[in-house]
Amino acid sequence: MELLLLCIKIFFVRILDVSMGTLRTVITVKGKSLYASIVGFFEVFIWFLIVKEALNTTETSIWIAVAYSLGFATGTYIGGILSKKLITGNLSVQVITSKNEMIEHLRNDGFGVTVVDVKGKDTDTNKCMLLIQINKKSINHLEKRIKEIDNSAFIIVSETKYVQNGFINNAIK
Repeated sequence: MELLLLCIKIFFVRILDVSMGTLRTVITVKGKSLYASIVGFFEVFIWFLIVKEALNTTETSIWIAVAYSLGFATGTYIGGILSKKLITGNLSVQVITSKNEMIEHLRNDGFGVTVVDVKGKDTDTNKCMLLIQINKKSINHLEKRIKEIDNSAFIIVSETKYVQNGFINNAIK
């Protein structure tokens, strides 16, 4: 019974510290070093305590290593989900399409759209590239609208570190 409780404890604490590590990494990339260092302190503090307990037990079962590893894997998964939900920011979306009506549809939905004429592989085909800056929370709505208008549109989505001036649709539909 003691071994089972230890394994459960290790599993759940590893989920906590690894999820924090994922969030710390995302916060660091976003340039928020102070917040990342605070999260990092608690992450390593929790990690140290659980590793110490796992290594100093009199139990020698492989289940301790299994619980530790499963906690790490589950924490990585949960950390990814949390970072998508909690970390806000902007995205740059580039859409290459031959459907010019997409411009007005997206503008009517409240998206700021900049248009550039482009030539693809087939030089006879008129195409345009739409440049759109959005809040991350708007991506699902934007992708849905693009696919409704042109299911074969070429879409590139990138994280944006910094935006100055311009228009960003922050509405979620």
